[in-house]
Amino acid sequence: MRKRVGFTAFVLLVAALLVGVPFIWGSDLLDSYSDAASPASAAEDDESPAAPSEAPSRKAAPAAPTAPTLAPALLHPAPVTINATGFWSWTVLDRRTGAMAGSSNAGTAQRTASMIKAWLAADYLRRNASPSKSNLSQLTDMIRHSDNTAASYFWDLDGRSASITRLVQMCGLTDSKAYIDWASTLVSARDAARMGACIGDGRAAGPKWTDWLLNEMRNVESDQKFGIVPALPASEQASTAVKNGWINRSDGKWHVNCLAIGTDWVLGVLTVYPLSKGEEYGHDICEQVTKQLQA
Repeated sequence: MRKRVGFTAFVLLVAALLVGVPFIWGSDLLDSYSDAASPASAAEDDESPAAPSEAPSRKAAPAAPTAPTLAPALLHPAPVTINATGFWSWTVLDRRTGAMAGSSNAGTAQRTASMIKAWLAADYLRRNASPSKSNLSQLTDMIRHSDNTAASYFWDLDGRSASITRLVQMCGLTDSKAYIDWASTLVSARDAARMGACIGDGRAAGPKWTDWLLNEMRNVESDQKFGIVPALPASEQASTAVKNGWINRSDGKWHVNCLAIGTDWVLGVLTVYPLSKGEEYGHDICEQVTKQLQA
C-alpha cells in the first residue's frame, strides 16, 4: 500500500514539473525581473559621458561691446542739387574716419588759383623749422591777404613743381599735378579735400607749425571768407580755417574755388563758368553746396 502511495506521489511530482517549467519559461515572470534590473543598469550608465542632449547647460559668453556710432559731422554726405551754368564739383571728407563723398565729377581737376597757397605755406614750414621773421611775415601776407608776390616767392623756395610732387605723395592725391605756375596747379575737388585734411592733421606743415598755419587760415580777410563760411552756423564760423581761390585768365572763364577745414570735416568745391556771370556766381555755388550738406 505504501509503495502504491509513494509511486502515485512520484507520478504527480513529475507531471507538475512537466507542466510548470514550460509555463514559467514562457511567462512574463523572467521579463519582469529583467525590467526590474534596468534601473541599476541606467545608474551604472550615468558614470559614462552624457549624451549631448543631456549635457549640463553653459552660460553664454558675454557679447563684445559694440563700438559707439559716430554722429554725422556738421557737413556730411547728402544730395546736392544746384541749377548752375558751367562746371562745379565738390567733396566732403570726415576728418574722424577719412570717409569721403562728393559729386560724380569730383575727380576732374581744375586750376586751384589761390587755394594752393595753403599748401605752399605748409610745405615751406615743414622743411624750415625756424623761418626768419621776414618769411613768417610774408607767409601771413600770402595766407591772410592772398598776396600773389609772396606766393611766387614761396613757389620758388619750395622748388616749384617739386612742391606739387610732394603734395601728391604726402597727402595721397590721385588726380592732381603741377602745371605752368602755382596758380595753374591742377587739383580735383576730392584732392582739395585730401589736401585740407593733410593740413588739418599736421602732416603738411608738421607738428610745430600746424596750429600757426590753421590760425592764419582762420583769420583771412573778411572778403575772402566767401562761400563755405557764410553758410555755416555762427558758432562754427570763427573756428573754420579757409583758403579760397579765384582767377580769370585767357580762357574767358572764372575759376572760383572754396576750401574749408572744420572741426570734424573738410569741404572742397571747384567751379568754372563764363566770365559774364561774375565772381560772386562761384561764391554762391560754394554756399549752396555747404547748406545742402548740412541737411
